Amino acid sequence: MPAGALSGETMGVNNGSVLLEEEQQETSTDKKTISKFLTIIYKPRCTGAAAVSAATYSALQQIELKLSAWPDAIRVVQITLVSQSQSTLQESKLRDVTHRLEKLNQSYRLLFSQYPALNQYCPVSNTTTGERKCRQCPAGWTLQGEKCFLFSQDRADWISSQYRCMALGGAVATVGTEEEQLFLWKTAQSLSQGDSYWLGLRISGDGGGWQWSNGSPVEKGLGFWEREPDKTDSRALCGRLTPRDNYRKSWYTYRCSNLLRRICERRRATLQ
Repeated sequence: MPAGALSGETMGVNNGSVLLEEEQQETSTDKKTISKFLTIIYKPRCTGAAAVSAATYSALQQIELKLSAWPDAIRVVQITLVSQSQSTLQESKLRDVTHRLEKLNQSYRLLFSQYPALNQYCPVSNTTTGERKCRQCPAGWTLQGEKCFLFSQDRADWISSQYRCMALGGAVATVGTEEEQLFLWKTAQSLSQGDSYWLGLRISGDGGGWQWSNGSPVEKGLGFWEREPDKTDSRALCGRLTPRDNYRKSWYTYRCSNLLRRICERRRATLQ
């Protein structure tokens, strides 16, 4: 074989290797394109020359095999990188959510420390986790319409009863609707076994008739008296609820100095 031919043959292989190395860096090349590329490089360089050695041909086959697998390797690397990127993003989001949750918990604890009265409406329901359950009425009070009512167990005169209700943020109960009257009557029946409760009813000291504890006249609203009270009675009289058979006739006059249970009321809590 002439030296020039061998030299040209060797140069052809060397140049092919360089081109193959450059092609190896192209991540979008598929198997069909690589095979065609090798054919174009190899055949023109060997025209009229001796056959390529077995070692050289084997090396080319190995290169072609490795290159054919390169797109799959690229896809594996891409999938791995995407997976790692998603994992990093999720970890970042988790840290952000955890940080915001801790800030909310700090604000939550500060709120209850600055306003202890909130504990009445949102008592701790789980001592292990510190979870609270909020409601519209304080513990022990019963929701009815727009009001919360508390039926006491202890007894006091009317004035003392009013002060005790005020100490709890309310007043001795007034009755504004028939639904309220029916609710108070039924609840008193179930709790008192016939005992009576003070209502916010009181005769005015200046002869102005019966009034509610909030100052509004009883005559202008609903009335559920067993017997209509005498407006000219000069005694210190107040009104009580005695839960007998008829809720429409359950109000009675009673000396304010007597000792009875009481019904307190306060407005329900609302979120604004």
